[in-house]
Amino acid sequence: MTYADFCQFCGSFIHHMLEMRIVRNDGMEDNYSVLIRFDDQSSADNFYKHFNGRCFSSLEVEICRVLFTVDVQFTGSIEHAQASAVSNMEQPSCPVCLERLDQDMGGILTTICNHSFHCSCISKWTDSSCPVCRFCQQQPEKSSCFVCQTSENLWMCVICGYIGCGRYREGHAIRHWKETEHCYSLELETRRVWDYAGDNYVHRLIQSKTDGKLVALNHRCARANDGCGTCECGLEPGFGDALLNSKVEAIVNEYNELLTTQLENQKMYFESLLENIEQETEQGISKAVEQAISQNPKLLKLQAKLDKLVEEKKFLDDINDNLLKNLEIWEGKIAEIEERDKKALNLKDKRIKDLQEELSSLITCLEIGNAAEPSPTSNHV
Repeated sequence: MTYADFCQFCGSFIHHMLEMRIVRNDGMEDNYSVLIRFDDQSSADNFYKHFNGRCFSSLEVEICRVLFTVDVQFTGSIEHAQASAVSNMEQPSCPVCLERLDQDMGGILTTICNHSFHCSCISKWTDSSCPVCRFCQQQPEKSSCFVCQTSENLWMCVICGYIGCGRYREGHAIRHWKETEHCYSLELETRRVWDYAGDNYVHRLIQSKTDGKLVALNHRCARANDGCGTCECGLEPGFGDALLNSKVEAIVNEYNELLTTQLENQKMYFESLLENIEQETEQGISKAVEQAISQNPKLLKLQAKLDKLVEEKKFLDDINDNLLKNLEIWEGKIAEIEERDKKALNLKDKRIKDLQEELSSLITCLEIGNAAEPSPTSNHV
């Protein structure tokens, strides 16, 4: 089954699974166990009742066997993908959706290669390999000599894939070269290529075991096909320095990481101490004040008087705030009245000016009319 097949198989309970880890059963081909942690006991009981003894598929005869575990013990260094609840470290993220690996999102599935994913993300992966490192679930086949079936000091022909033992065992690898003239053979343990015709190693690069860097190598060993792997005969001049530098660099990096971790732990420790001291100091001050007040009657009276004065001050402050607000309101109203009176006065002055102009015009017309009218005396003459 692929990861997607398993998630689909138990899909009705996937939201009750907080964490799952795939475990390979040694010595059993294509047979695995899955450690599942549920959100509560009732979910685990229902899962047992629903899936115990149930066939994985109608086309397969294998059935699902569910067992309750009391304790899980492991050997070696297994880095847990889910961050602890009390840890201040940042939670790792899912390589597929890049979101935090939160168990509330529907559970976490950890593969054999110790990579963790959301169940909803890994369920879309239809292959049996890991989406990150492409590590396959299938058991690796143990190589052995095609003739004597030994599993030590093996060499594989890079031309046809024939696997034979070295000359320090039964010599089936070199015998294969003499029979087929396939002169290049790969040592399975060290991954180095030997040239039978040139009687030397022909690869140019090897991978350092300390930091994984590629370094140049032109190895000529007198032991030939045995491939001692430990002697330094025939090494190029720069290889020893490169190997030493890589080891020193790896040690320095490890020391820096260790020092950084210890410093961070020390920082967290002293910060917690400071916080505890501050809390204890505040509590001590409060207790001392309360004790001093309770033991001295005069202090009790002064404290009561102070509380009363504080209340009166607060009451007076509220009254002052209200008066200031009312003052602002009345000042605004006065400003509006003054503006309105000013406009009315300006309108009145303008009206008086217009009436004066009309009166002057009327008087001028009357004077002109009186001047033009003839007098009676002048007509008699």
